[in-house]
Amino acid sequence: AFHWFQSLIPDSVSFSISAVLLSGGIVATAGQFVLWQFGAYSIVAGVFICLLEYPRGKRKKGSTMERCGQKYLTTVVKAFGPLTRNYYVRAILHLCLAVPAGVLLATILGTACLAIASGIYLLAAIRGEEWRPIEQKPKERLQVGATIKQPPSNPPPRPPAEARKKQPEEEAAVPSGGPQVNPVPVTDEVV
Repeated sequence: AFHWFQSLIPDSVSFSISAVLLSGGIVATAGQFVLWQFGAYSIVAGVFICLLEYPRGKRKKGSTMERCGQKYLTTVVKAFGPLTRNYYVRAILHLCLAVPAGVLLATILGTACLAIASGIYLLAAIRGEEWRPIEQKPKERLQVGATIKQPPSNPPPRPPAEARKKQPEEEAAVPSGGPQVNPVPVTDEVV
C-alpha cells in the first residue's frame, strides 16, 4: 500500500490540489461571499502553486515525461534554487498558504488538500527526496564516416540482398551459355 502512496509524491498531486483551491476561490469571489477577499487570495495562491508545481521533477529511477511547455517554468523554478527544490520548504509553503484559505467554506476543500499535500512533501523530504529538473540530453551527431562501414561495390540500382548472395550450388546449376531448358513441358492444344 505504501508503494501506491509513494507514487503520489509529490508534483502531480499538488498541481491538482492547487486547481481545487483556485476553483474554490473563483466561487467565493464571484459569489461575493462575506469574506470574498479570502477567495481572491485563494485564486492568487492557487495560481502560484500551479506555476510552482507545473514542471515535473526527474525521478530517481526510470524516465520522466515532460509536460508541454515545462522547460520555460523549469528555468524559473531552478532560478530560485533551494527555495523551490527543497521539499521541506515546499511543505512549509503549502501549509502557510493553506491557513488563510481555510476561512471560507468555498475554499475549505482546497485548504484541506493543501494541508495533506504539505504532509506528503514533509514525508518526501524526510525520505531525502528533492525536486530535480529534467535535463535535456544533448543529441549526438553522427559522423558521416562512422555510419558507412564499407562503400557499396555495385552501382545503383542494386538487387535485394538475397539475390546478391548466391550460393555456390546455385551457380553450378545455372548453365552459363546456350538456351535455357524449361522443366515443365508445354503443350499447345487447339480445340
